[in-house]
Amino acid sequence: MNLLRRRFLGLAAGAAAVPFISRIARAQTYPTRLVRIIVGFPAGGPTDIIARLIGQWLSERLGQQFVIENRPGASSNIGTEVVVNAPPDGYVLLFTTSAGPINAAIYDKLNFNFVRDIAPVASVSSTPLVVEVNPSVPVRTIPELISYAKSNPGKVNYATAGSGTSPHVAAELFKLMSGVDMLHVPYRGSAPALTDLISGQVQVMFDPATSSIEHIRTGKLRALAVTSAIRSEALPDTPTVGDFLPGYSAIYWCGVGAPKGTPVEIVEKLNIEINAGLADAKLRRRFADLAATMLVGSRFDFAKFIAEETEKWSKVVKVAGIKGD
Repeated sequence: MNLLRRRFLGLAAGAAAVPFISRIARAQTYPTRLVRIIVGFPAGGPTDIIARLIGQWLSERLGQQFVIENRPGASSNIGTEVVVNAPPDGYVLLFTTSAGPINAAIYDKLNFNFVRDIAPVASVSSTPLVVEVNPSVPVRTIPELISYAKSNPGKVNYATAGSGTSPHVAAELFKLMSGVDMLHVPYRGSAPALTDLISGQVQVMFDPATSSIEHIRTGKLRALAVTSAIRSEALPDTPTVGDFLPGYSAIYWCGVGAPKGTPVEIVEKLNIEINAGLADAKLRRRFADLAATMLVGSRFDFAKFIAEETEKWSKVVKVAGIKGD
């Protein structure tokens, strides 16, 4: 009897170990084919630029192509829904941004719940937004912008990459804290908004430094301040908005997510490889050129960060009455 019982228990233990061993084997062999990274914004914008750097790194590290697929629209909700509905096998990933938690507060009729349906994989970078103007606008500082806007209520317009985007809510927070009235002009991404700012069609823009920094360096745009809590190493002479509006802070961040239910072993493998990229000297220099700061951390760190961002911006969205397209 004891012999039979031991044999039964041994077989049961072996059967229980099969799924575990299978998961480990799957993680070790992943990926075995092309991986799609969905970017919910147009090509050429700040998110797209950083996503392509990470995609190239993962392709080189893991021996399979990580291809960027742009699915712009609805402040990245279209791209997010593609990933939510994809098989949770690690072959469709989301290059997510601060738009995810913001959308959760703005849109109440989405077909998904960002926090519930996207599994955090790894944070990638944070970038300050730049409050910038066309050089023809007669302001050089944040106090001058506030004074100019108050002297011209409703006549100063500001551009963003779209309604409900990080720049939009950052600008609305600025309006709330400064008491100014500026007209929002949303675009489908940073690139067309920058084109109109440079040509003088709009006057002010809140934009991730990644896409604006070269225009600032060449004098096509004038930077008034960065929105991060501390100055940007890429723009060391540019003050922060918080220097003039104490407590103001907003960043544009990027990370990688996966459909809910993606095997933990695959998520962990991606996290390890992405963090390895963030430690690579060459990639760090490239990020620095783009005014982006590496955000190294575990998937748990990223999940906590997303929760904090969701809470913060839901309050701003409610007070400002921000609506999506």
